[in-house]
Amino acid sequence: MSSPASAPRIVFMGSPDFAVPVLEALVAHFPVVGVVTQPDRPAGRGNRLTPPPVKVRAQELGLPVFQPPRVSRPEGVEQLKAWNPDLIVVAAYGQILKPNVLEIPRYGCLNVHASLLPRWRGAAPVAYAIWEGDEETGVTIMLMDEGLDTGPILAQRREPIRPHDTAGALSARLARLGAELLVETIPGYLKGDIRPQPQDDRLATYAPLLKREDGRLDFTQPADRLARQVRAFDPWPGTFTFWKGRRLKVLRAHALNVPSPGPGVPVVMGEYPAVGTGQGVLVFTQVQLEGKRPVDGAAFLRGAGREWTSHPVGVPPDAETTSAKKA
Repeated sequence: MSSPASAPRIVFMGSPDFAVPVLEALVAHFPVVGVVTQPDRPAGRGNRLTPPPVKVRAQELGLPVFQPPRVSRPEGVEQLKAWNPDLIVVAAYGQILKPNVLEIPRYGCLNVHASLLPRWRGAAPVAYAIWEGDEETGVTIMLMDEGLDTGPILAQRREPIRPHDTAGALSARLARLGAELLVETIPGYLKGDIRPQPQDDRLATYAPLLKREDGRLDFTQPADRLARQVRAFDPWPGTFTFWKGRRLKVLRAHALNVPSPGPGVPVVMGEYPAVGTGQGVLVFTQVQLEGKRPVDGAAFLRGAGREWTSHPVGVPPDAETTSAKKA
């Protein structure tokens, strides 16, 4: 495979905030002839049709934008072929590319993935790295194949996970790291100096797409793991429990290695509300009760008063109602 005589024509595919620094780095170093991103979707309280962050930035940069429901359908393939890319670069696009797309560019499709593959293949690698207590993660530049993040690796760079990292904060660092590594890797790859290395499938772990209900806290788990879950699920899907039959979002929390009064048993730690877990106590430092604004945990406790310790935590509305009827 010979390198292109001129600068490579690149099509970029990406959707969320993570992909924006990658697009910006590409535009600064190579000709980007088109951008493919997800369709606008309803978001927010008013369900207003909202464009993906990549679309907004691409339009600011004056790039043509294409938003097919499925890029592998005939209209998607036709548009990609019209752009005649030497290379397609993908960063958190949100769709698995089929062979009819993968085979279009001369030099294949490169993916910027937010983990040290083969660890944490899948849609939520940053969240799972924090949730499972990994000490480090990183970014991988991979030559894509038909599998789920199974393609051979071109380059990797490591990044420590800091004690107070949320998924949002860590994703932002990894996006910048991935953008830098990508623009360093492309020239060597096109020249043939960087050769793809196969992944060891025996070491693979998976980070499936998170759903809103995955954010419910299970107080039979250790407090350390629950505190990591709160950070791992920030900003999406968020973590929550129930109190007095109402959803209580847990926005910030930390673990205390003290004897637990029992899973779901509410206690007070200093000025803050806390809950017993399978091991230790989880302290709520910022919460949002259903229908209310986010508040500091101490302010919430002052408002709740003695009621905080009078109601078990984690009981959903239907169970709370049933329990009240029996009483």
